[in-house]
Amino acid sequence: MNATNETLAADVSWRLADITGSNDGSSIDALLDDAQARAVDLQPMRGRLGSLTPVELGAFWQAVEDASEPLARAGNFAQLRFATDTADPANGALMMAMQERATAIATTLVWVELEWASLGDAYVDAVLADPALGRFRHHLRVVRLARPHLLSEAEEKILAEKSLTGGSAWSRLFDELLAGLRVELPSVGEVALEEAFSRTQSVDRVVRAEAAAGITAALQPGLRTRAYIYNTLLADKATDDRLRAYNSWIAARNLSNQATDESISALIEAVVSRYGLVQRWYRLKASLLGLDQLSFYDRNASLPTGEDTAVIDWEEAKETVIDAYASYSPTLAAGARRFFDEGWIDAPLRPAKQGGAFCAPVTPGLHPYVLVNYTGTRRDVLTLAHELGHGLHFLLARDQSLFEHVTPLTLAETASVFGEAVTFGRLLEHEHDPRRRLALLASSVDDAIATVFRQVSMWRFEDLAHRARRSEGELSVERINALWMESQMELFGDTINTDGYESWWSYIPHFIHTPGYVYAYAYGQLLAMSVYQRSLDGGPPFAEKYLAMLAAGGSRSPEELTAMVDCDLNDPEFWAAGLDLVERRLDEAEAAANALRAS
Repeated sequence: MNATNETLAADVSWRLADITGSNDGSSIDALLDDAQARAVDLQPMRGRLGSLTPVELGAFWQAVEDASEPLARAGNFAQLRFATDTADPANGALMMAMQERATAIATTLVWVELEWASLGDAYVDAVLADPALGRFRHHLRVVRLARPHLLSEAEEKILAEKSLTGGSAWSRLFDELLAGLRVELPSVGEVALEEAFSRTQSVDRVVRAEAAAGITAALQPGLRTRAYIYNTLLADKATDDRLRAYNSWIAARNLSNQATDESISALIEAVVSRYGLVQRWYRLKASLLGLDQLSFYDRNASLPTGEDTAVIDWEEAKETVIDAYASYSPTLAAGARRFFDEGWIDAPLRPAKQGGAFCAPVTPGLHPYVLVNYTGTRRDVLTLAHELGHGLHFLLARDQSLFEHVTPLTLAETASVFGEAVTFGRLLEHEHDPRRRLALLASSVDDAIATVFRQVSMWRFEDLAHRARRSEGELSVERINALWMESQMELFGDTINTDGYESWWSYIPHFIHTPGYVYAYAYGQLLAMSVYQRSLDGGPPFAEKYLAMLAAGGSRSPEELTAMVDCDLNDPEFWAAGLDLVERRLDEAEAAANALRAS
């Protein structure tokens, strides 16, 4: 194939006109006008919620959803357009204008959840038992979980309005700084950050080392600014937690995930207790690469297969993923094809495009959008399968309310990791060459380590950083670097040379946008691996259960949703069972390596 990494999928861009009716954002004002008018119409209900019958209360929450839907559409349009070109001043201006007006409208609805949360238990229990609230029942229960942490209406409005020049402004600055980074590589010239990261998967160690050195150099000029942003957001969160009476920095995240502090601690401890699996793999990988010890940039290296690593063109990636989904469920395959055929994906690398990959749910009445930065690697194919898993989850849950369309973060990765597993299984099934099979198994172990163990190690860094910021005050770059290395060396042990890795915390957007989020990857990976194993054993009847769980969206608790696929989150052996599956894949890779050596 002759296409370069930066010209792959050049024409694969999404059609945002589906959201607003135009590609230029000219309809955003109409959406916001609609939302504002609906919010005004709700005002006469203030102070009356506790006197409504279940039917009246159901109608009221339908009206709240109707007011919230155009806000969601406007917000998603502006954010998605900004993501494709963060350097365009018009995109930034549109997003800020939308956020300012949307926040003003949203603050007029702050009273709704506050009043609902303040109502007496007897009344609430009675109305929630009535079928008339079926579409909103779970959401209304979840709102009341936050009762101890809600402030007065005036205080909530102040926090909402100040967020525009507070946390969200700092987050946007971080995104713009990161999107503007370019990496200078002597062998090829200047490339995007995502392209440089993709080169750390090369079979050629010279390419990997050059990419790592280039990334480290590119991170240096703005490092103190990004550290200041992180310090500010750490302090901002500490203030929020104090005002809302949360007893730890992670408590608010756990509550929003409908997870207890104890259950998440158990997850973290279970993963940390198996860090030895990571070190065992890195020793094996070093030997497979002919090295005494891996450097940090070798961790994601592709194993040599005896042939040049091919660039996978977009059409091949598309058919690979659709075929993988079809091997499990025609329903999933048909849904996946719609993303390609109907313009729901933005795929090519572009200057100033947001890095990484994500899927935006938008609203139940529309459809999701997927963003990837496609460079033609096998990892990119699996990333595409991952994000389409999110998209299919949102698509199947389109009959849920806006408030129950999306699951808590603890379940948010289930469908995406499942999609990766199905795609990987399909790739492995069709690969018979011993070297390439070993390379596939190695990539699977690498991915499990990245999704389970690395995410927990990053959570451990966040834990150290949030605690240190609250006890020590503003943290220097050197102090943050030290906390990062402390958490990473706990994972690596003596298996990795980390020289040059000290500042690599500073490109990770999760630390900025969603503190504490990363444990959801480990949670979702272990859950999805268990679900995937059950799917292999259960056949079509299990597939029906799985699709039913996805269609339920976030309309039930995590325990209730996972019970639909025969998982018990309260079983003490649950996390250990998921980690056993990771170890089993590592065993397969070791056996394949030994067989290849013996041949």
